Amino acid sequence: MQGKVIAYWVCTGIVAFAMIAGGIADMLLPEPVVKIFTHLGYPLYFGRILGIWKFLGGLAILAPKRPLLKEWAYAGIVFDLTGAACSHIYSGDGPADVLKPLVVLGFMLASYVLRPESRRLARAAS
Repeated sequence: MQGKVIAYWVCTGIVAFAMIAGGIADMLLPEPVVKIFTHLGYPLYFGRILGIWKFLGGLAILAPKRPLLKEWAYAGIVFDLTGAACSHIYSGDGPADVLKPLVVLGFMLASYVLRPESRRLARAAS
């Protein structure tokens, strides 16, 4: 049981760090981020919007309680990461650029599956 809890927190920590750090970078739009958004064909204001949601999603999966908020955050993270992978594919980027968000997605899926009961949405009554 202890191993499952440790695995949950390691995976959750990796995802939260990726979302929070990525969200801050997207909001601040340093030159490397500007280059990526420009290359992918997105307007820069989209980076700021995306950055706010990524930052909040990273915080939400770390926050105690609030299982419904966590469900929404996990869903948003899936949309963000699959959208990033698809954007890199459609822009003709190589496997490394496509795989980065998919690796984070793998950690996110592990976090979701391993989360303790206290962080899960209660099942509806039959």
